[in-house]
Amino acid sequence: MAAAAVTAAALSACTIPPRSGDAGTGPGKTITQIVVVPPESTTPLVPAAPPAAAGQGPLAGFDTLAAQLGGDSGIALAPVGGGQSIVAGTLQSGPAWSTIKVPLTIAALTAPGGSGQLTSVAQAITASDNAAAEQLWDSLGDPPVAATHVQAVLQQFGDPATVVESRKTRPEYSAFGQTVWSLAAQTQFASFLPCHTEAAQVLGYMDDVEADQRWGLGTLPNTSFKGGWGPDEQGRYLVRQFGIISTGSGQLAVAVAAEAPSGSFNDATAMLTQIAQWIGTRVATVTSGASC
Repeated sequence: MAAAAVTAAALSACTIPPRSGDAGTGPGKTITQIVVVPPESTTPLVPAAPPAAAGQGPLAGFDTLAAQLGGDSGIALAPVGGGQSIVAGTLQSGPAWSTIKVPLTIAALTAPGGSGQLTSVAQAITASDNAAAEQLWDSLGDPPVAATHVQAVLQQFGDPATVVESRKTRPEYSAFGQTVWSLAAQTQFASFLPCHTEAAQVLGYMDDVEADQRWGLGTLPNTSFKGGWGPDEQGRYLVRQFGIISTGSGQLAVAVAAEAPSGSFNDATAMLTQIAQWIGTRVATVTSGASC
């Protein structure tokens, strides 16, 4: 597959009621690094080189924005078709929450008889309906089997490292939603969504997310996205999104995450909106993937 590099010249919502609280990683220095994953690699995602100095390349200035926002936040970019994932910020991984519904719905649709589950797929993506997602998960078999199917989709779409959770580590939440998914791995996965016909219907639903979930990346034009959110055991919210931004030079995969100083859901979504607007001022100068 052809892959274009991101040059210096040059995004899963859970239907649970927001409340105060935050899944924090603690304060730290902003990190900018490059992760390289060959499109057909079967090896884990690992840094190809030591972290670069903060604020380089197309993410220059993110550390300043993050400091102004407070709390913890992170971002990753990758060109569509595979290539380098460029990351910045103090928050680079955490529970997937409802962002995992994207590979889950693809797994369900491509399973035998999956075409009959289109209504549940649409609800799981556009409304982030948890009951619909659980139905799709159950259709894939017992939890370990279902996790294997979803993980196979991740591997097919350029993310060989993420391990899909099959156990309910927190009884009140889905097993799959507690999958630990890094922003770098998520952008690798997203970068191949436009390249596979199996993802076409799901990607279409990512264009039609309901209005009350169109914060963050949802405020940008020409963006397909899915969000996810949930509290840690202290009630503090991690809020994250990933998706595809169409630019003048092609398409760009992006993943963002935030945990507000207050720990609240609303404050974290406001952070993501500010981060998305910051991205929006820069996408015209980013050379993004032009083909798969």
